[in-house]
Amino acid sequence: MISVHMTPIPRSSVVAYRDDGPISRAMGFMVAGQLPPLPPLVVAAFVIGVLMVIGIAGSNDWAVLALAMTLLLAGPGSSHPHDGRYDWLAPPLLRGIEYICIAAVGFAHEVGPLWIFALLGAMAFHHYDLVYRIRQRVYPPPWLSTFGLGWDGRMIAVSLGVVAGWPTVGFGVLAAYLWAFFGWESLTCWLAAPRGERQG
Repeated sequence: MISVHMTPIPRSSVVAYRDDGPISRAMGFMVAGQLPPLPPLVVAAFVIGVLMVIGIAGSNDWAVLALAMTLLLAGPGSSHPHDGRYDWLAPPLLRGIEYICIAAVGFAHEVGPLWIFALLGAMAFHHYDLVYRIRQRVYPPPWLSTFGLGWDGRMIAVSLGVVAGWPTVGFGVLAAYLWAFFGWESLTCWLAAPRGERQG
């Protein structure tokens, strides 16, 4: 039986919006919340933007480089309480990096637009659902970001597909998995949520 209303309320809802996966959370655990989340993310976004402008998105190294840079800079900030004045900007920056990097890799490696749209659509659906449920105080269960792979796991999956030489297969399999998992989890979550926790 699913019980969503018993999920512990996090210290800061901003952290839940990040959608960190197991690897990012492990990196955050190592620094015990001492690294502020925003400055490293700004650096990551700037460097990735510069790399895209100079046109390296078509190389296999791009997917690995963008992933490694984002993980090293954004991962350790996952355990920070995000209680700074501008820390609310961290989740939108992470979404932008994740979406842009995945789309750039897909188009650069001639993945069909349908598969790119399907993958980005699954991620957008999940993030919209995440925002809406937190607004309704129906907090996501701890295992959701683990099985949903988190932003870090999804970027790793796309990178592995590119490095293996099967970018289209990687996009297709990941999109199908995420749609099935996020669709099932969202449906069961809202069906199980008490009416009192679904008020606007």
